[in-house]
Amino acid sequence: MNESISIWRFVLSVLALWRVTHLLAEEDGPWELIASLRSKLGPGFAGKLMDCFYCLSLWFSLPLAIWLGNKSWVGTLLQWQALSGAACLLEKATQRPDATFYPIQTFPGDEPCAVVTKETK
Repeated sequence: MNESISIWRFVLSVLALWRVTHLLAEEDGPWELIASLRSKLGPGFAGKLMDCFYCLSLWFSLPLAIWLGNKSWVGTLLQWQALSGAACLLEKATQRPDATFYPIQTFPGDEPCAVVTKETK
């Protein structure tokens, strides 16, 4: 197979893998179908799997690695990890940082005034 076609297949596979994995792990889906499926799966193995992007990317990248068709089993294993790793990097790159909220400290008699403090532990 032509090398440039192989690279494009890999890139498109990574994008598809990220999209499907993100849909199942992070979104409610159209008409909340994914959220409904997630709640029906419950707290068991499959339910916990649906909550973890990184776990799902490993499971979904295996068939893609086989489909990309490396001739050796070592190449397939490497491609499996590379697909999952690339999807994980995309997930990290597209995550919004969590907003940090600091507790508000009020003083007796000065309830309208407040001081924002950073807690240290």
